[in-house]
Amino acid sequence: MTEQELQKLKYPIGQFECPNNISPQHIEGWISILEHFPTRLEKLVENLSDEQLDTTYRTNGWTIRQVIHHLSDSHHHSYARFKWTLTEDKPVIKAYFEDRWAELFDSKIAPIDMSLLHLKAIHAKLVYLLKGLSDADLNTYFIHPETQSEVVLKRNIGIYAWHSNHHYAHIENLMKRNNWI
Repeated sequence: MTEQELQKLKYPIGQFECPNNISPQHIEGWISILEHFPTRLEKLVENLSDEQLDTTYRTNGWTIRQVIHHLSDSHHHSYARFKWTLTEDKPVIKAYFEDRWAELFDSKIAPIDMSLLHLKAIHAKLVYLLKGLSDADLNTYFIHPETQSEVVLKRNIGIYAWHSNHHYAHIENLMKRNNWI
């Protein structure tokens, strides 16, 4: 496999590119993606067998099951980061080892229903929160401890909309390659 083919498998929709000027339309579009993502994902995977759920989307990649549990874990962290940022002054957020979380037994064998339900709940709460934020709120930021970078909340909305579509594409592309859809 060439490096270009591997990159296409890793980043099927490309890497996140944030516009220099984030408009209200960008934010509205990203919130819409977050609002509809849990249902889209559930419909995509609703008929998969355990064998299919335990198929990796690429060599040395995660299984569909791990991706779904990762989405639940990651978006739970994101929700907390939004809340910290809105209630604290430039908080340094807690990073976590997502690769290690994906290797825990629950991510490898647990039924996906619990993570699909969690995604519905956390996205409902997140979207409700995001729709009520002011411009001042959207321009607050947290600090990521690994990079010491300031992550503005309006950018973080875009990151998680991209993250949703990124992993959706991992699953959908695998399903297409294997003629499951």
